[in-house]
Order: sequence, then C-alpha cells, then structure tokens
Amino acid sequence: MLGEGVGGVVRNGGAGDAGAGAGVLGGGVGDAGAVALGAAVRAFLARPGLTAGTLRSYDQTLSRLCLRLGADLPLADVTPQRVAAVFTAEWGTAAGATWNRHRAALRSFAAWAVRQGRTSASLAAGPATDGTADGAAGRAAGGASDGAADLAADLAAALDRRPEPRGRVRPIARSHLEDLWARPDVAPRERALWMLLYESATPAEWALSLDVQDLDLPGMSAVVRGRRHRIRWEAGTAALLPLLVRDRRRGPLFLTDRRPGPGRAPAAADLCPHTGRSRLSYERAEHLFKRATGDLDPEGEGYTLHRLRHSRLAHLAEDGWTAPMLMSLSGHAGARALREFVRAGQPADGGRP
Repeated sequence: MLGEGVGGVVRNGGAGDAGAGAGVLGGGVGDAGAVALGAAVRAFLARPGLTAGTLRSYDQTLSRLCLRLGADLPLADVTPQRVAAVFTAEWGTAAGATWNRHRAALRSFAAWAVRQGRTSASLAAGPATDGTADGAAGRAAGGASDGAADLAADLAAALDRRPEPRGRVRPIARSHLEDLWARPDVAPRERALWMLLYESATPAEWALSLDVQDLDLPGMSAVVRGRRHRIRWEAGTAALLPLLVRDRRRGPLFLTDRRPGPGRAPAAADLCPHTGRSRLSYERAEHLFKRATGDLDPEGEGYTLHRLRHSRLAHLAEDGWTAPMLMSLSGHAGARALREFVRAGQPADGGRP
C-alpha cells in the first residue's frame, strides 16, 4: 500500500530514475513550481547513506503525503495547511510517538528540499550547496542552512509536537535493530556489547562490570558478582564474545581502545593484565551507541544503552512473555516495574505505522 505510492517508484525506477529526480531538483529557485512533489520525494528517498529502517520510516510518511495531495502537485504548492490536513486524516488519532515520528520525517524532507534549491509557497531560499544525505530528521533540520530550518518549521507550522507518556521509554523498532546488526562498519567490541545488552536485557552497568573469568561461554551465561543474578544470552552474542575474548583469561571483558595515560592509572580490578588497557566506561559506551544510532532515532539524538534493555523486554512481551518470565531474564526484583511491557502487548510504535 505505502510502497506503491512513492517507495515503489524508487525501487522499481532504479538509479536512473533517482538520478533524473535529483537532476530536476538541481535547477534554479525560479522554476520551483515545475518540480512535482512525487519527483522530489523519489530523489529524497533515493539518496545514498540511508539505512533500510530509515528509508522505510521516511517512505511511510511521504507516501501518504503523495497519496493524499497527489504526486503531480507542484512542490511549491505544498503548504502547511495541506500538510496539516493530511496528518489529521492519517494520524490524527495515533499515539504521540507515532505522530512525532511522522512530523520529524516531514521536517527532514523539507530541510533537504531547501538544500536542493527548492522553496515552498511561503518561503524563498537560496540554492543549495550541500547535497549530502542527512541522518535523522531532527539532526538534518538543525544542521541545514537557515533557509532549510525555516522551511522545515514552515511546513510543520500547524503540527505541534505531541506529548508522550512520562516515565515510559519507547522501544527501538525491530527493523531499526535489524539494520544496526547488519552494519559492516561496527567494531567487534560495540557489536558484542550491543547484542549482549539486547539479548540478555541486562543493565549496561552490569554488562560493563563483567570480567573474562565471569563468563561461561559454552553455557551462554555469566554471573554478575554482587548481584546474585546470572546473565543469559542467545546465539547472536554467543558468536561474538569468543572473538572479543580471544586468548585473554582474566581482566575486564570490554576494554578501552588505548592504554591509560600517565597519571590516570585505573584500579587494578579495571586493568587488563594481558593488554594493559582499562575497562570501558559507561559514558564512552553510551556516546558510541548514540553516535551510531543517530540516523535511526526519529529525533536525531541517537538511542541510549538503556533503550536496548527496554526494547528487549517490550519485544518479548509482544511475543507473549509473562511478567515472571521477563523477571527471570532481566533480574527485576518485582513485577511492578514490568507493567508497561505486559499490560497489553502493544506494538513498539504504539499506533498506526
């Protein structure tokens, strides 16, 4: 349904069609009315550097926009009022998280359009100088030229950001995690840590406190000292940990890239006797994860490590796991903290896609 609207044109048209769309957008501002919404969307979705999950997310929003407004509508005639009517019809009753995700996709498209030298009916911006692909919606709008940011705000002027339930962390979409696991440029240490956090639903602090001697690799588990809890993982982590451990027998499991400098000697328990490197800190691990997932996060900020634990519990609840089963995996002391996961088994996005 959605793919047939715009995304199907990109997939079926191939690189030639995408190139043609990009060429049309490369013209001057004066002929903005000659560029059709559908052609602009095709070029936007065909940019290099977009992950499959990001592409699907953008496609969902922009396909509906083309379906409602017409792919042949001149881009200059796409006004905030018309956009607001589409959003109301399509996602007016959706959860706040879903509404905000589509709003962020629209802002990303608008900011990109200005960088290509295009305008809306109410703005006139200069030609673009930066044709690179943007990551996530919020980061694209923030890093664009002033004209791009203005257009993004203009098209979303009638679309207020909706509140999301306090105290509830949205799980990462399964499709986004699939994209993350498939990336070839992720370092072995990060890949092993992220997979361990997700499969075991363990707090990042517990995982980073593990030593090599705590591991039971054949049994796919490890004991968290002082916590009376055994972390258990699955095949994904089981395939990655031996590559990380190699011939080490003692010391921290997750290590820094370099040895500590003079005057910054860590505690003996945080120093690897084999490599001289120290235990990876939570702050550094969090920074690397947020940087790697900036293009997956609709807000453009990147996900926190806690989201991996939260996402695993939410996904298992969707698959039918009960509170006692989740407690056994995650180490939660009581079922109260798991209520939001098992209350209704709702999809991760909590509303219409």
